[in-house]
Amino acid sequence: MYGKNFLAAVLGLSCSFAATSGYGDDPKSDPRSANTPAANLQAASSKASDSPATPESVHRASAVFAGGCFWCVESDFEKAPGVIDIISGYSGGRTKNPTYKSYASSGHREVVFIVYDPTKVTYAGLVEYLLKHIDPTDRTGSFIDKGLQYSSAIYYATPEEKKEAQRVVKAIEAMKVLRGRLSVPILPRQAFWPAEEYHQDYHDSNASKYASYRATCGRDVFVQKLWGAAAAQLTIPGAFPDEAQIAKARQVTIDAATANVAMGAEANGKKNGETDSPDSNSDKSNSANSNSPWLNFKKPAERELRRKLSNIQFEVTQKSGTEVAFRNPLWNNHEEGLYVDIVSSEPLFASTDKFDSGTGWPSFVKPVDPKLIVTREDRSEQPVRTEVRSRIADSHLGHVFTDGPVARGGLRFCINSASLRFIPKRKLETEGYGEFLKLFDGESN
Repeated sequence: MYGKNFLAAVLGLSCSFAATSGYGDDPKSDPRSANTPAANLQAASSKASDSPATPESVHRASAVFAGGCFWCVESDFEKAPGVIDIISGYSGGRTKNPTYKSYASSGHREVVFIVYDPTKVTYAGLVEYLLKHIDPTDRTGSFIDKGLQYSSAIYYATPEEKKEAQRVVKAIEAMKVLRGRLSVPILPRQAFWPAEEYHQDYHDSNASKYASYRATCGRDVFVQKLWGAAAAQLTIPGAFPDEAQIAKARQVTIDAATANVAMGAEANGKKNGETDSPDSNSDKSNSANSNSPWLNFKKPAERELRRKLSNIQFEVTQKSGTEVAFRNPLWNNHEEGLYVDIVSSEPLFASTDKFDSGTGWPSFVKPVDPKLIVTREDRSEQPVRTEVRSRIADSHLGHVFTDGPVARGGLRFCINSASLRFIPKRKLETEGYGEFLKLFDGESN
């Protein structure tokens, strides 16, 4: 499980997090309170872990729902398909930094913030799951808990999510399982505030108290009577992503990751008083042009390329071909150096970012500069893939996948050796790539 810094910074999710502090209500007067005061929620919630995520959890999207007691909603959604992480909290009210003492009086609801894999379940699927685990006809609260703070709500972040939520509500109504129309409001997402630490994973940390509350609140009896085993089954069309949605989710992940790489490179450049962008300022750019011939590259005619390149190099770079795995010169190259485009010599990848993927092709976690590559959807085969091309020469390089080392960003740039030329570190200066020697100053990351 992950903490709020991970969710906000790495995922880039559109919600507000805030450190919360304070105490829960007196345990003697409130049976749902913890025996100890709530600790400040600082760098991570109680769900934080030092364990790396698995490759399957690289794709991430988020949703916020209210369904009454967040202990129960959190516990229920842990069993939903595609869910990666859940944090209990507050949302929808008038104040910042609400606590368990103040959230109700300031108009907040108990909510859960859900991180899920959009290649395994859709937002619509999660809405269906929510509606099958609450009483969506109750306007006064949820089961034995009454008041706005315990009432259900579906929050949407985009117009598309709003339409999907409305569609699922109508589909549930059409099943005639419930009497009358559903009364769950569909509202725009607002700032999310994580609840105090002791509320997180309460069903695990306070199992006996949770079990006692759950047994008497009426939720399980209601859900079982109404839905039975169907509560756990997503049957409404659109609950699971189709190929186009999966491809979109993968592309979003790739775009976000490459953007983070670009931001990191820019930040490092500014920190050192320099930048990795060749056109960041005119003086530096003009100086670089003389030593960086790829910046003035003009693509030759096809006849000239056929003469310059070998058959496999031409087939790969110009016809989007693929060389044979393990039968190419660079898949197991471990020498320090730079990998440049075979056509234009523009720098693409560094040995510090190369890893053994076991695929038989050179694999990298990132390019030396995301601005020098282009990604596009490739529908030539199924499933849909993301093609990688060089920006200046427009050479086909290979494809990027999201099953790379998670600790290093989760991407795997699977590149054909035939599209690359390797320049050893010792020759970088003489061949005009001295500016990239800084990549090898420290250890690979």
